[in-house]
Amino acid sequence: MYNHTWELVDLPHGAKTIGYKWIFKRKLKQDGSIKKYKARLVAKDFKQRKDVYYFDTFAPVTRIASIRVLIALASIHNLVIHQMDVKTAFLNGDLEKEIYMEQPKGCVVPRKEKKNV
Repeated sequence: MYNHTWELVDLPHGAKTIGYKWIFKRKLKQDGSIKKYKARLVAKDFKQRKDVYYFDTFAPVTRIASIRVLIALASIHNLVIHQMDVKTAFLNGDLEKEIYMEQPKGCVVPRKEKKNV
């Protein structure tokens, strides 16, 4: 398994870079004014094929009645419920191979323009 280190390197022979996308959001106060701006850089790879790169897909959807039953059962049996944010569920997942990404526009290191992340 590889760790999640970010460094500028030359692209190895035969390796390909994957693209990226900036996600910009505004966090609002209750009165509708802007509280803060958020930016996130995500790697994208649209070349994945089912049964080659992945095998299962998941759509975590539930009804409110199911959540109420879960909370009631936890209360009856004195259990603890933990919540997870699905948007970031795989943010710190382990990678099984090295991936290379181009330097994002606006964040290119001077005199190292040809290097990859």
